[in-house]
Amino acid sequence: MINWIKADNPSAQLIFAHGAGAGMDSEFMVTMAGKLAQLGINVGLFDFEYMQQVKVEGKKRPPQRAPKLLEYFHKVIANAEPDLPLFIGGKSMGGRMASMLACDVDVKGVLAFGYPFHPPGKLDKLRIEHFPDLKAPLAIIQGERDTFGKKDEVESYPICDNVTTYWIPDGDHSLVPRKASGLTQQQNWQTAAEFASQFIAKQL
Repeated sequence: MINWIKADNPSAQLIFAHGAGAGMDSEFMVTMAGKLAQLGINVGLFDFEYMQQVKVEGKKRPPQRAPKLLEYFHKVIANAEPDLPLFIGGKSMGGRMASMLACDVDVKGVLAFGYPFHPPGKLDKLRIEHFPDLKAPLAIIQGERDTFGKKDEVESYPICDNVTTYWIPDGDHSLVPRKASGLTQQQNWQTAAEFASQFIAKQL
């Protein structure tokens, strides 16, 4: 159920959920898990059930509804390592599901990479109504030009004190910068991993 990328001397564990369109073996998920493991965090990757079907059938399919995703996520975290502090998180949809799950289960913290504040172009459909119910602090690691929530938009939202947003310069929804920025994808992903590691260390 969980594919672990392990640190040499871990201080914590992160169960890390994928986004809607790509599973646990996507470049972002695998690279970020490796970077976090180098920073002392065991990372558990998994595929939601619909993504398991996609891989069997070779055909795209939409994600299941949130209750189904949350039910499966809950089963996955039941297989976490018993002796390490538990964090949950994810990329895009996976980060949103982690934040929703953290309203009902006890974890040390939540990490959302590229949080989908709203569908692109639909700024009125905000997905932050559950934030006041979070039982753990939430770190959102967001690209400044993410079409699911750009910096100038997000900074105007009424976000609670237990949510911290870390901004990735010139990053898109996968935190990737434009060439003209002078930054590289790997630099931005390393910055994101370091933000995540700092957030985790603060909660321990």
